[in-house]
Amino acid sequence: MSESSTVFEGEELSGGSTPSTSPGEAKAIAGKSPFRLAMMRLRKDKLTMASLIVVVLVVLAAVAAPVLVKMGVLDPFKFHQDLLDANALPVGGWSGASGDHLLGVEPGTGRDAMSRFWYGITFSLIIALVAATLSVIIGAVIGIIAGFSGGWVDAILSRITDLTLSFPSTLMLLALSSLGLKLVQQVTGLPNGPLAQGIYCTVVLAIFGWTSTARVVRGQVLSIKQREFVEAAVVLGASRSRIYFKEILPNLWAPLLVLVTLMMPAYISAEAALSYLQVSVKPPTPTLGNVLYDSLKYAQTDPFYFFMPAILIATIVISFNLLGDGLRDALDPKGDR
Repeated sequence: MSESSTVFEGEELSGGSTPSTSPGEAKAIAGKSPFRLAMMRLRKDKLTMASLIVVVLVVLAAVAAPVLVKMGVLDPFKFHQDLLDANALPVGGWSGASGDHLLGVEPGTGRDAMSRFWYGITFSLIIALVAATLSVIIGAVIGIIAGFSGGWVDAILSRITDLTLSFPSTLMLLALSSLGLKLVQQVTGLPNGPLAQGIYCTVVLAIFGWTSTARVVRGQVLSIKQREFVEAAVVLGASRSRIYFKEILPNLWAPLLVLVTLMMPAYISAEAALSYLQVSVKPPTPTLGNVLYDSLKYAQTDPFYFFMPAILIATIVISFNLLGDGLRDALDPKGDR
C-alpha cells in the first residue's frame, strides 16, 4: 500500500486533511458516565448541597455522641438541682444557659439540655435508619418478585401490599404496644428497657412502611425485565435468585437510595409522634421525640426549652427531605431535558 493511500487516525476517509484538535477540544467531547452526570447535576443544586452538609453534620454528631458520653464530655443523665429555682425552673433566662450549659438545663431535673438533645439524635437516627433499611429491603424483595413473576404471584403480592396499606398504622401501634413489646422481650431475651422499646418501634415502623417501596420497585421491574440482559439471563437458564439480585437489583440502586433518604425524615417524625403516644423509647434515655414530648409541659413557662427540640427536629426532617428531592432530580437521566 502506498503512503498516499494510508488512512491515519483522525483522517477522513474521503481524503480530507487531518483536523487539528487541541487538548481542550478533545476533553470537551469526552464521554461522561451516568454517575458522573448525576454528580454534576447534584453539585449545581446549591440547596441540595446545603442540605447534604447539614445531614452529614447530623450523622457525625449522632456517631460522636456515644463516644462523648463515655468520655464525660456530654452528660445527659446528671441532675443539677442547684440550677433550678423553687418552681423547678432554670435560674436565669434562656433556660439557664451558661458557659457550662450552652443550651441551658432541663426544667424539673436540671439535666444538661444540649447533652440530651445531642444524645437524642443518636437514638432517633438509629431507629429511623434501621426502620428505613428494613422497609427498603422488604419492599425491594417483594417488588422484584411481583414485577418479574407477574401472574398470580404478582396478584397475591399486590393484594398483600394493598391490605397492609389499609391498616391504620398509628392505631395498630397503640393496640399492639404492650403485646408487641412482650413479644420482643421473649424473642430477644431483653428486659423492658430502651433497647427493647427501640427494637419494637423499629420493627413496627418497618412492617407498615415497606409498601411504598414495593410499589415503586414493582413499576421499575416491569420495565427492566424487558431489557436484553435480563432476557439473555433467562435464555441462558439463570436461576430466579440470580436474576433477582444479580441482574435486576443493581439497576435499582438509584430509586432505592432516594427512597431511603425520603423515609428517614418520615420515620424521625414518626418516632416523635410515637413518643407523644408513649409507645417509643421512654425516658431517661433521650430521643428527639421524648425530649420534645417532655418539653410540652414547659411551653409557656420555659419556651426556649420547648422550641429547641422542635427546631432541631424540623431542621433534620427538612434537610433529609431536600436531600432526597435533590438526589431524585440528580439521578433522573431526563432531569435536564
